[in-house]
Amino acid sequence: MFLDEKLKSCLQERISRGKVEAAVSIEDTSGNSLSLQVNKDYADAYICALRELGKQYHLKDDLKLSSLVSNSEILIPKRNEIDEKELTDAVLETAKEALDVFVDMRAAEGNRLVADVTSRANTILDKVSFVEKRSPETVKEYREKIEQKIKELIGDVQIDEQRILTETAIFADKIAVAEETVRLRSHIKEMFALFENGGAIGRKIDFIVQEMNREANTIGSKASDMEIAKTVVDIKAEIEKIREQIQNIE
Repeated sequence: MFLDEKLKSCLQERISRGKVEAAVSIEDTSGNSLSLQVNKDYADAYICALRELGKQYHLKDDLKLSSLVSNSEILIPKRNEIDEKELTDAVLETAKEALDVFVDMRAAEGNRLVADVTSRANTILDKVSFVEKRSPETVKEYREKIEQKIKELIGDVQIDEQRILTETAIFADKIAVAEETVRLRSHIKEMFALFENGGAIGRKIDFIVQEMNREANTIGSKASDMEIAKTVVDIKAEIEKIREQIQNIE
């Protein structure tokens, strides 16, 4: 038990996220860990009782050492005192060596995860560019659709241009996603900055991914165009894959 808190502190200095299970196995190879203690009071009483028994029944007194050691109550195994400081130092030294290997392995895995997340984030940026380019085109197509419907209904009668402009403006405002795409780009930029700075960034990126998903949902709710809606689905799929990956990033 005296190792418990010291070992926890040693691990917490190098690991800040995740669940860690540590097991300590100790083997004493010095041969001095155990000694035998003679229970003298019991031995005296035992010998006295044997001799008294011999006298009473006229038995030959052939009491030998072998007669005594066969009695498990006479020789008592005793574990020698543990040098807590020496043992603690040995365990912590070994723990630090194990941590060095552990951290090196996590760093290598972390680099692979960062490369994967970066690739997916760049894919999202490409799809955001498509949404930004496609969104104004949907407004233009909406205006043309209105004009076409009016012509079908009233023929060559003069079209109220101001009414068309108003309807188009309302539609454009309803589907406008510029604010969301700007924020989405900003979140990805912040994530790249965290990768660059290093350190314990997993929880921060977890929060950023939540915000990215929020912006993607808003864009999707405003989408009235099939191509944009499909692109948003692709964006959300990439965000979900990033979310899964960053669970393994400290």
